[in-house]
Order: sequence, then C-alpha cells, then structure tokens
Amino acid sequence: MLRNILLASLIGLAGTSQAQNAGKTARPNIVFIYTDDQRFDALSVVQQEQGTKARFPWFSTPNLDKLANEGVRFRNAFVINSLCSPSRSTLLNSRYNHLNGIANNHTGLADTTVTYATELRKAGYSTAFFGKWHMGNETGKRPGFDYSASFVGQGKYFDCPIEVNGKVQPSQGWVDDVSTTNAIDYISANKDKTFLVSLAFKSGHGPFQPPVRHQETYAKVTLTEPVNDGNIFPYKGQIDTGKPNNANAANAKGGTWTEKNEQRIRNYFGALKGVDENVGRVLKTLDSLGLDNNTVVIFSSDNGFFFGEHDLGDKRAAYEESIRIPLLVRYPARFPKGKKIDKIVLNLDAAPSFLDLAGVKAPASFQGKSWVPLIEDKAKDWRTSFLYEYFYERGFATPTIKAIRTENSKLILYPGEESWSELYDLSNDPGETSNLYQSKEGEKLKTQLQAELTKQEKAVGYVNPDYADPRPLDENGKYVRPRAQVIP
Repeated sequence: MLRNILLASLIGLAGTSQAQNAGKTARPNIVFIYTDDQRFDALSVVQQEQGTKARFPWFSTPNLDKLANEGVRFRNAFVINSLCSPSRSTLLNSRYNHLNGIANNHTGLADTTVTYATELRKAGYSTAFFGKWHMGNETGKRPGFDYSASFVGQGKYFDCPIEVNGKVQPSQGWVDDVSTTNAIDYISANKDKTFLVSLAFKSGHGPFQPPVRHQETYAKVTLTEPVNDGNIFPYKGQIDTGKPNNANAANAKGGTWTEKNEQRIRNYFGALKGVDENVGRVLKTLDSLGLDNNTVVIFSSDNGFFFGEHDLGDKRAAYEESIRIPLLVRYPARFPKGKKIDKIVLNLDAAPSFLDLAGVKAPASFQGKSWVPLIEDKAKDWRTSFLYEYFYERGFATPTIKAIRTENSKLILYPGEESWSELYDLSNDPGETSNLYQSKEGEKLKTQLQAELTKQEKAVGYVNPDYADPRPLDENGKYVRPRAQVIP
C-alpha cells in the first residue's frame, strides 16, 4: 500500500513538473532592448530600403538587420511624446503623459503600481532592469523589477556609477557595454526561469560619446545635409532666446553646416554602432544557452532625433524625424521571418504587447493595444491615426504641441499660437516641406484633421495637466515666448 502511495505521489509530482515545463514553453522569455534618441532610419536595413534617398548609407547595423530579417519590422512606429522621460514612462505603463504624471524630463514617476513589469512579475516572471531608467533623477531599485543595475538620470558614457538594487557600485568602460554585460550575466544565471529583461541603453543621447573602438569609425564618411533643412519650424525667430540665434536650431541652413554638427553625427552613429554590437552579444548569449527559439526580443527607442531637418537639432517637435522610431520583434517559435508591417503602432502599445505574449490580460488602465494580432493577421479595427502631445518644458524653446498624425497626413497645432499651425499631406510631401494650413487646397484636409484631433482628444482624455511646466506670463498676464537653451 505504502509503495503504491509513493508511486502515485511520484507520478503526481512528475505530472506537475511536466505541466510547469509545458507552461514555461507556452510562456516566452521577453528581452526588451531600447535606445535613446534613435531615429527610425538609423538602421542599415532602412537605409538600404531608402536607396538613393538614404542620408546615411554608410551606416551598418548587421545585428539589428538580423533581428529584422529573422523577425518582424514595423515601418510606422511612433511615440506619443518625443521626449525621454515621458516616452519611457509610457513604455512602462501604457498611459498618455497628460494622465501618467510625466510631462517633462525632470519629474520622477510617482505611480509605478501597474506596469508591464509589475504584471509580469505577478504572473511568475523573473524581472530585471538594466541601464538608463531616467525618470527625473530617481535613485534606488527600479520598481516592479526583482533585480536592477541602473544609473541615475543621464549617467555618463564612461566609468558610470551603477546602482545594483539601489546600492552604488563603480564600473569601468563604456556604459552600454557594462549594462549589456550585466544583462547577459542575469540571463545566464536565470536561464532555467521564465524571465523579463529590459535593457535600456544611454546611446544615442548627447553628448554622443561612442566607445573607444568606434571613435573614428565614421570619421571619413561623406555627410549630406537634409533635403528639408530649409523648411524652418514656425516658431523660429519668434522666440525670446536672449541670443542672436535660436540655440535649439541645428544651424544647418544656408551653407552654415558646421564641423561641430558634423562631428555630432559621426559620434552619434559611432555610439549606435556600439549598440548594434551589444545587441549581437545578447543574441549570441540566447543562442548559446538554447533560449533563442522561445525568447521574444524586442528592439526600439524612446524617440527620434533631428540632424538639421527643419533646421532643428533636438527632438520634441512633431515632425517625422522626431516622432518615428525603430521597432523590431523576433520570436522564432511563433512569429514569421522578414515580415514588414505598415500599420501605425505606438510606444503606448509596448506594455500590452508584452502581457499578450505572456498570456496575461492587460489592466484597464493601459491605453495601448497589443501588436501581436497585427503580426498574426488577426487584428480588427486597427488605428489609422493618433494624438501626439508635447508640453512646454522650462529652459527649452519648443512650445506646447498638439498634433494628429494619420496614415497619410498631419496637423500640428501650437495652443495659443494659431499662426504657427501646420498641415501636411504626407503621401505627396513626406519631408513636410509644404505647409498647407493657410492654403485653399488644404481646406478640406484641415477640416478632416481638426475633427479627427477632437475625436482623439476625447478618446484619450486629453488635458493640459497641472504638473506640466507653465509658460511664463508677463505683467499683463500674456504668455512670454519660451527662452531657448543650448542642447547638451
């Protein structure tokens, strides 16, 4: 009798173990890698696709191209606010910034109770965060994650102090190499668990310092000015800068493209070259551990960046180079190879997509949509437009912005400054060079987009939040033009 009981117990334990293993196979590991300020076209696969129109044809990203070729590439991925902290908060909690408490780069993320990390952790995932958190200058162990090795604020490119579970430790070398090594060590130590790893690079944020091995990689490539550098942002020259020229501009028009601007581009791409190599290190680790088939690798960025387009040299504005981002997804066990998707997807969609992949229901607070059905051709009623928002931040020249971006057009409004309004037909003018807002030919399109903007504002509960920096007022209660700040 005792023998039969023991045998039954062993069979039961075996069955439980098999069920757990089956569950593990059904639930993939998730590795989310994202950069800072990486333009959508800062991938060699995109440069090759653009052909003769490519501005950076010399840039090579073989490991990111590998992800694209072995997975899915979203060709119309966007952010809802092109600024680091706001975008990173949206990645975490799938909330518009007018609701989630982050409208600028100097505020901490107070509400971290419901994020993709907290929900996956509840579902049994081992969760870890590495690299750039950047919610203001928050310190300590990153909320929602079992383990974190992160730095404060912007950190620094070389020998950056790293907070390991909140305790400061020194590091040596280029910071994104360090973060990658930490992430790889975690993956190796947790290979028998189901894990979520978020790896957030500092690159390619200014001051653009590539690793030593790539400081001269692009020293001799031929640089070209953007074709739309002469199409100046409407608030240039109307801003109280306190200086002869607007400091937020790229100073690229009229033959004044400086050596300093050229060096910024060379260093930017040198840093992103280091990113590509580190992505390759992660992929190689997954392969060597036999985890590649059942691990979803997602690669993206927090926003884009201008290099002279519209005479700009930062982000924030609602033009394509700023709001479009790369988005690559590889999941060999489930997703097809080499698929390209042109539907509009947003950074708002990251968190619900991760939960969908894990079989976890998205919380009601999430405002995004999982892009998994898009990949599997099961999506119904997918979005054809979205609201873009930016709130004035003290010390910077970019004013508050509301914009609607559809599949083929865009309306950009600057609240309180109607004369700055912009309207573009992107199907015929992808470089946003011809503002149709005041034109007769643009009247119908303007009416359509104004109606769509109102609809989207209502759908997402748009407000100008009280935690956004107020634009300064003069003695008569009128807005003072925002003052510019030199971009670091």
